[in-house]
Amino acid sequence: MKSKMTVTVPLFPLNSIVLPGGRIPLQLFEPRYIDMLTRCLKDDEGFVVVLLREGAEAGPGASFYEVGTYVRIIDFQQLENGLLGITVEGESKVTVLRSWREPDGLNVGDVEHLEGEAQSAVPEQHIELQSVLEALFRHPVVRDLKMQVDYEDARHVGWRLTELLPLDKQEKQRLVELQDPLERLNRLQELLEALEPG
Repeated sequence: MKSKMTVTVPLFPLNSIVLPGGRIPLQLFEPRYIDMLTRCLKDDEGFVVVLLREGAEAGPGASFYEVGTYVRIIDFQQLENGLLGITVEGESKVTVLRSWREPDGLNVGDVEHLEGEAQSAVPEQHIELQSVLEALFRHPVVRDLKMQVDYEDARHVGWRLTELLPLDKQEKQRLVELQDPLERLNRLQELLEALEPG
């Protein structure tokens, strides 16, 4: 078993999450994030998206959860509003071991990549979750992200539902932190049943 390696990367606190294989569009306007983007593209490196615990995305007092996702920039363009738009794709989950703020306000941290989750098929009792995900993928906003999804893979189904369902922030983070795809599907099934009226 190979030893875990710690890397120092920029941290991007957001009010939303992304998981391996997922995509999320971001708008950048602050100099610290424009600089981060330039460095990432120049060095062919990514950064880590972490979910905000409290505070504003761009605020100085933002605190965030320790488990996030290492992402890479797959597309960028100037938006009509003058901001820079980027699309990032999740590669792997990481734990933030320690973090600090640079003088320009950029959050940086030492992170360790988590072991990949075990591949497993979607069990019979969770077939409904596949249908829910297929319905979500018909939405134009989701379709525009051009994400690949394997509806037979419990990891993919769980990851995409965690990203796309309208769940409480803390609940999303709990699902992110689970390392067992089947446990995640069980929890998602419970949450979906709770969302259903009556």
